[in-house]
Amino acid sequence: MALGVADYVVFGITLIVSSSIGVYYRFSGGKQKTTQEYMLGDKNQSVVPVAFSLMASFVTAISMFGLSSEVYTRGTQFSVIIIAYIIATPVIGYLYLPVFFKLGNLSLYEYLEVRFGRLTRVTTSLAFSVQMIFYMAIVLYVPALTLEAVTGLPQSASIVLVGLVCVFYSTMGGIKAVIITDLLQALLMYASVIAVVGVALYETGGLSEILEISYRYGRINFGNFSIDPTVRHSWFSILIGGVFTQISLYAVNQTQIQRFLTMKDYKTAVTALWCSLPLVMVISLITALSGLAMFSKYYNCDPIKSGRISSSDQLMPLYVLDTMGSIPGLTGLFIAGIFSSAMSSVSPILNSLAAITMEDYIKPFIKQEISDKKRVYLMKILVLVYGSVCIILSFLAKYMGAVLQTALTIFGVIGGPVLAVFTLGILLPYINQKGALTGLIFGLTFSFIIGFGGPKPPVENLPSYTNSCTIFNNSASSTQLPSSHYEGALHEDGYVYLYRISYLYYIVLGFLVTFVVAMTVSAIFRGKKRDHNPDLFTPCVANRLKRRRDRDYEQS
Repeated sequence: MALGVADYVVFGITLIVSSSIGVYYRFSGGKQKTTQEYMLGDKNQSVVPVAFSLMASFVTAISMFGLSSEVYTRGTQFSVIIIAYIIATPVIGYLYLPVFFKLGNLSLYEYLEVRFGRLTRVTTSLAFSVQMIFYMAIVLYVPALTLEAVTGLPQSASIVLVGLVCVFYSTMGGIKAVIITDLLQALLMYASVIAVVGVALYETGGLSEILEISYRYGRINFGNFSIDPTVRHSWFSILIGGVFTQISLYAVNQTQIQRFLTMKDYKTAVTALWCSLPLVMVISLITALSGLAMFSKYYNCDPIKSGRISSSDQLMPLYVLDTMGSIPGLTGLFIAGIFSSAMSSVSPILNSLAAITMEDYIKPFIKQEISDKKRVYLMKILVLVYGSVCIILSFLAKYMGAVLQTALTIFGVIGGPVLAVFTLGILLPYINQKGALTGLIFGLTFSFIIGFGGPKPPVENLPSYTNSCTIFNNSASSTQLPSSHYEGALHEDGYVYLYRISYLYYIVLGFLVTFVVAMTVSAIFRGKKRDHNPDLFTPCVANRLKRRRDRDYEQS
């Protein structure tokens, strides 16, 4: 289907405005000539834009397509993760953030050099870089699915288009442009998902009808309390894995910490964190509801089995095509929202990758002092380089499987060990460099093995139906499909137990392996007692160290 004039206008305005914001900040204020302005926004950014930016950084088209298709194919159980967001927020704000905000380092991983030595810093920083590069590739790939499904535009053109716009305004306007465009793009994300739900409410006859259809066919299911770690989604796996994932993304991730550091003080940063919580919760709820809305339309003619689409991640674009295609501008609004969700994630990651590359990999090996102007110039080049790498890798993203699970697997495999090292650093003064580095290497190795080391059982779907399908394309059977389809009882006997464990536990297991190994090695190779700087520890531990120091001083 070709987009109408109104659709192109809406979509075009989104790209033009995003690019214009970058140009505006390039030629206003300090004109992005200092590191303080280019990377930290002069530390005077407002709460509301930063809160939206925090939300938009990791609520992407992956979430919008992945969560909606998850609800469509397997029910609402995963929506329990909203509770994990609530649990994680105070932990982030009052355990981790006080340490990193007080130190105020541009590179979050500079903390690890002070606490555990340079090799630990570089290893962790490299792990983050790998994690974010592959994540960006998936984020750029998802909008390409949208345009291909709705308009037939080749995925390559879509990937290059959104990638170039991200690179342009990130390079030109620095973090100020990133935060303001995140605000605009977040609002477009809300508008696009609300439009999907609104059309469904109108077509179906109201929320009660959507819920009744979904309940009748088993899509409303919150009752899995299994403690079996091989169960893909249960209350335990979602809450435990969700809390660890949320903390790793917001507390020990360069992308988010850099946003917190654009605030004038710690109190304002915590306010922005709490303001971002309802924004994440609302978009998650609406997206889950959009999955039920789509099911209420296709419950008797599943578009995957009828051959209309090849992947569940294309469900939402297809729904937009079927329901909004005749309404001028609405399809364009949806596409703008999806592209905005990608840009609001890719642009801050490009910014943060440039920052840590400069601080962690380049700066330590340059003997002479680099002028601030030259540092900013080099970081702009780094944004261009990372953007190009991201675009190239996006062409391979289609081989990575379902987008939601793939993204969470990437976060879990690297996020668990990295979170463990920072947690050990801020909580346990006796952990030393040998322990932290050994734990990190063991944790990353174990996590990669469990995440990517062997075949996983296929995912079980809820029954889907084709009773009312009358026309199938060439890829479907020319005869009527069975009235119902169940993916079947999946036999897991042939799979190694380790690879049957839910992907949501990857981050937990990686964390535990790192934690235990680091504690054990530190206990074995315990050196002489160090007089630690209390600022390197979370407030409760810092206060205890200060009291001990004062007591030792009085006794001496």
